[in-house]
Amino acid sequence: MPDEGTPDGKEDRFDLLSTVLLALAAVATAWATYQAAHWRSEQALAGNRSTAARVQANRSAGIANRQIIIDVETFTQWVDAYSNRDKRLAAFYIRRFRPEFRPAITAWIATKPLTNPRAALTPFAMPQYASAALTEADRLEASGAVEARKAQDHVQHADRYTLCVVLFATALFFAGISTRLRTKNTRATVLGMGWILFVAALAWMITFPTSLV
Repeated sequence: MPDEGTPDGKEDRFDLLSTVLLALAAVATAWATYQAAHWRSEQALAGNRSTAARVQANRSAGIANRQIIIDVETFTQWVDAYSNRDKRLAAFYIRRFRPEFRPAITAWIATKPLTNPRAALTPFAMPQYASAALTEADRLEASGAVEARKAQDHVQHADRYTLCVVLFATALFFAGISTRLRTKNTRATVLGMGWILFVAALAWMITFPTSLV
């Protein structure tokens, strides 16, 4: 059996190192490819959620705008009746105020706006005035923004894993071509480059988030 110090022993070591590098780099390439594809899928899902949330936010904002227009129109009619002291007509419009609007108009009337210069100009400036539809629109818009940021993060993860695929593939190339070289120094240099590239890429990939779901 050849001694490790003999040329045949060195060849055996080169073959072993090449084989191990080929095996490890192949496994790492497969893993990085899977993770890149997975994060691309997560990016698509997050993008869909972001789009859906923003579509719903626009719908809620549209409902809120229509409700505000209704509040403004009924308030304008009520102001005419109220300023003319037509209690019957004023009561008619009050009964038609939306439930969300009534606390604001009640609080505003209590400030005696016709005689109190410090009163708010309209009930829409009162803290009691709230729109559930507008609040929901804001919530959905914020949710859409969060999902959009997640999608951007997922793209970054996928891109990094894709780069690792390229690096591992390059290490595979070095390992494969080293078996074709006959000059020991050249073979050692090429194989060493493959190992350095593989270890560096692996150490970098370990810092990435992973997902098996």
